[in-house]
Formats: sequence, C-alpha cells, structure tokens
Amino acid sequence: MNSPQFDLANHPVKDTIKLLTSLLEKITSSNDRLHLNAGKLDPSSYTCFHARSIPSISIHAYFTRILKYCPCANECLIALLVYFDRMTQPKPSRHIPPLHIDSYSIHRLIITGLMISSKLYSDIFFTNTRYAKVGGLPVKELNALELEFLYLNDYNLFVTIEELQDYGNKIMEHWYQVQRSVEANNHDDVARPFGRLSMNNPSMVGWQYNKKLALKHRSSEEEKTLRRLSAPIGSEY
Repeated sequence: MNSPQFDLANHPVKDTIKLLTSLLEKITSSNDRLHLNAGKLDPSSYTCFHARSIPSISIHAYFTRILKYCPCANECLIALLVYFDRMTQPKPSRHIPPLHIDSYSIHRLIITGLMISSKLYSDIFFTNTRYAKVGGLPVKELNALELEFLYLNDYNLFVTIEELQDYGNKIMEHWYQVQRSVEANNHDDVARPFGRLSMNNPSMVGWQYNKKLALKHRSSEEEKTLRRLSAPIGSEY
C-alpha cells in the first residue's frame, strides 16, 4: 500500500488543521501524562510559552479562530510543525534543553509559530497587534514569545519544499493510522515518534533565564484572555 501524499498546493486548509490537531493532541496528551506520572511540574521548569493553567479553548478551535482572522496557506501550517520539531531537539553547545510541548504551552507556540511562518510564506500577513488580539495575548508578551521562538530555532526559519512535503505526508500518514485504529477499536495509547519530534520524551528541565518572565505575565493577563478571545476584532479591550 502506497504512503499517502499530501497535496501542498491544493489540500483544503480546514482539513489541514484537522490533521495537525490530531497529531498535536496526541503529542500534548502523551506529554501531559508524563507530567502526571512525574508529579506536579516544578515552577522552575516553566518556559515563557507555558500558561499557568490549560486554556479552555481546544487546539482545533484555536486554529480555526486564527485562520478566520489571520488566514494563511498550507505552507505556513506545515512549517509550524517543522519549527516545533527543531525546537524539541537538544542543543548541547548552547546549553539549552529540548522544549517540551504539552497542553500548557501548545497555544502560545501555535500563535507565535503561525505569526512567524506567515511573515515568511504568505504574500499577505498581519501585524503582531492583530495576532495578539486573535490569540488572546498582550502584544508585548507576543513580541517576547516571537524573540524566544526565533532563538530556539537558531534564527533559522528556512524550510525546503522537500521538508514541507515530507512533513505533510507524515501528518497524512498519522491521520490514516488514527482512523484505522478507531475502526479496529484499537485504543492503543502508546505514542509513536513523528520524525524527530518525540511524543514520549519531553524535556523536564526548565530554562532558568525564562523563569521570571514565565511567571510574571501569568496572573492579571490570563484573567483578560477570555475577554480578548470573545471580543470582536478591532475593538478595544
């Protein structure tokens, strides 16, 4: 049986976010279980992408909201996954542990990564202020997240067409595996590696230089997030 091929140019974007959601939900739920098994995550292991509590909006709903107000092409969405993969790799020469992707960090990673990839791969992109409004974050925080995202990618945001096609094929393959598993009533919860992006091996070590930033912006700003998400675009908040 031939491996599924992702049509980068013509695959409906709404369907692409379903594929991404399926994979990211698997990764985050697997890493969440690791946190539970290890006990409560120490505050020192938070990064600036981590929320104090898990956002109430689902990953798919968050993607849908972003694409409604800041539309982008498949290239931006697939590049997001490439960036995540790079960020989860250890960087011994810079003494930076791999980023762990879980339910506390995924939303900030998505909005930041899509904002960056859209600037590179879309003919039309939007301001950081608009992305902040759509993502439910203060613009100052999103600006800081953008810098951190660039740093964790070694400021290398170039993705080849071959990489985009390869990752597109892999999310298609993952989707079909999930569908076959459901049809066979096989509820195997064992996480499988996706390229280099490990679903079972997040870094449990935090970056100390991010600790103050990660904890500082959580309290009052998170109380405003729901209002930002529910307010119409362009309104004051």
